[in-house]
Amino acid sequence: MPFNLGFGEIILIGMVILLFFGAKRIPEIAGSFGKGIREFKKSMNDVDREITGPGDAPRMERLADRQRTESVPASEDRPEPKRLI
Repeated sequence: MPFNLGFGEIILIGMVILLFFGAKRIPEIAGSFGKGIREFKKSMNDVDREITGPGDAPRMERLADRQRTESVPASEDRPEPKRLI
């Protein structure tokens, strides 16, 4: 059993929850809890697909090509940084 709870303790916790929320509210709470978990999983899957999706490789190749073609100015072309003190 989780948290070293016995069967009697779980029954007692269930009865307290039943008294606190009422029999009509418990299915609503469980449903909203399930919807929240589903939305969270969907969001995690969307983020995972966005990060590792098949459209990622061409974008990374374009970025690497652009970085290779951009010329980095030589150090003598750069102006001297302003000193704050």
